[in-house]
Amino acid sequence: MAGSRGRSVYRRRPDREGGLPPGRLGQHPTISRRGSRPPLSTLASHKWPAVSRALFDARDESEIVRLAMNHVSAVGPYRAEAGYLRVHGRMVPSPQVGPGHASAVDRAVRELTGRDVPVTVPGRSRGRALALQGPGGLHGYLVVTSRSRPTEAQHFLLATLVRLTAAALSVAVAHRRQREDALELHRLRRERAAFQRRLVSLVVELGYQRAVHEALAEVADSGGGEEAITSTLHELTGFPVLVEDRFGRLRSWTGPGRPDPYPEPDPARHEEMLQGVARRGGSVRINDRLISLVRPRGEVLGVLALVDPEDDADDYTVFALEHAATSLAVELSHLRRLAEVELRLRRELVDDLLGGTDEASAYARSEAFGHDLHRIQYVVVVQWRNQAADDAFARTVGRAASAVGMPSLVTRRSDHVVLVAEGSPHDHALYETLARETGTPDGTIGVSARCDTPDGIPGRYQEALRALEVRRRSRRRYGTTFFDDLGLYRILGPGNEYQELEAFVREWLGPLVDYDGRHRTALVETLSRYFDCGGNYAETAESLAIHRSTLRYRLQRIREISGHDLTSVEDRLNLQVATRVWKIMLGGPG
Repeated sequence: MAGSRGRSVYRRRPDREGGLPPGRLGQHPTISRRGSRPPLSTLASHKWPAVSRALFDARDESEIVRLAMNHVSAVGPYRAEAGYLRVHGRMVPSPQVGPGHASAVDRAVRELTGRDVPVTVPGRSRGRALALQGPGGLHGYLVVTSRSRPTEAQHFLLATLVRLTAAALSVAVAHRRQREDALELHRLRRERAAFQRRLVSLVVELGYQRAVHEALAEVADSGGGEEAITSTLHELTGFPVLVEDRFGRLRSWTGPGRPDPYPEPDPARHEEMLQGVARRGGSVRINDRLISLVRPRGEVLGVLALVDPEDDADDYTVFALEHAATSLAVELSHLRRLAEVELRLRRELVDDLLGGTDEASAYARSEAFGHDLHRIQYVVVVQWRNQAADDAFARTVGRAASAVGMPSLVTRRSDHVVLVAEGSPHDHALYETLARETGTPDGTIGVSARCDTPDGIPGRYQEALRALEVRRRSRRRYGTTFFDDLGLYRILGPGNEYQELEAFVREWLGPLVDYDGRHRTALVETLSRYFDCGGNYAETAESLAIHRSTLRYRLQRIREISGHDLTSVEDRLNLQVATRVWKIMLGGPG
């Protein structure tokens, strides 16, 4: 009777579809009755501990679901159709089940909130979604179908498998969260350590920057200048420091290893280097040097560099270099402004001296520039071929004069530069120095006679111009001419009567000048060149680029047209003087 009651109870609570019993698994009324637990199969009782261990040993939720799905068929006539895990609040299909099959129940499962409910699985019967609800909450679902009606024991085993799976998922989730928390804690500790290191590095960096700033500010406050800046940079970095000017010439070197002699720069390559550094900005490594431009307001005044053949310079070194370059830019810009003001004031003084000014003012103003007008003065005029008489050339002339021991006041005119120099110039030293500086010997220099007082400077200026003009019109156009060496040319100047000079030239050269004008010949020039060459036929012919027979013919024509005898000493003297006046004072053929 008891057995028949058990069967009648089982048959009295069938599922509507004849499949899985309704309600929560493990909470079936029959199973929960006292003393009515159904017997387990021998196979289930032997495998159950191993299944439990496998579920709890797995630490990955997907693996736990896979194991549960694999064992569903072992507890009864069941088939695992799909498994779902709750990820960030959404039900995600387990990858062990084909997406096409799982998609049929996706929508139904995703709308569930933790209940066991029947679901429709295409091609299957008796489908049910079983909630994997554990201590940690809802972890997912198993979708199970049955081929036939399960027994109470099979239903109990399935419920047990579901509960074990949910518990295993709770443990796995807890472990995962512990790992995540541990990883997050480790990450936070690493970030904190990195932040602390960065903070220490920042403190050190700020301290170094403050030290660099204070050291260079102290140099600026003390007015130490360029040498003090480079010395400070050398002390801060330990590297040799050098400064080059705009054209690559060495201005200063601090530290060991200075080349001697310093290599002469290649203008084209140096300009290309400057443009490359300017385009890249900041400090740039070129060969064994770390280079920073000295560039106030965009104009390059020079280069500040560290010699670093081993490439040891770090960020601190770069900061010190660039900060020093900024300080040096301020210093060089200030020096340049001072030089420009001083040059302008010097020019004004020289202009006044050349035009005539009172001695008291001249002495006071020149003393302010360190120039002693009480000493003997010379006026020097400089003119260079293809070289504009601009500020740059005036500075070049001034530097060259200082280099040869000629302290000078400098000004410029439209086509030449003027120096008022202390003491007697040294022969051709200024010319040779300027030839090296400009890279060409095509220049002319005229030097006046000595001047004892400032009021004589205007006249000495005219003498220097006359000496310059004589040199320019001579066969050797380039070089230095001293007024004291002009001889006869000293009386052929602007201070004499032009009418008398013209009359003299007309008297001795008039027929030749007229003949040249009518026939477009050069008899007067030929005669002048003949005298310049001391009557030497071969030299005269060569200088005129004509044959000697042509020269003899021209000289014969000169005798015939002028009516003067070239063998007469008096005629030769007057003719030579006339050609000089014609060339120098009256402008020659023009």
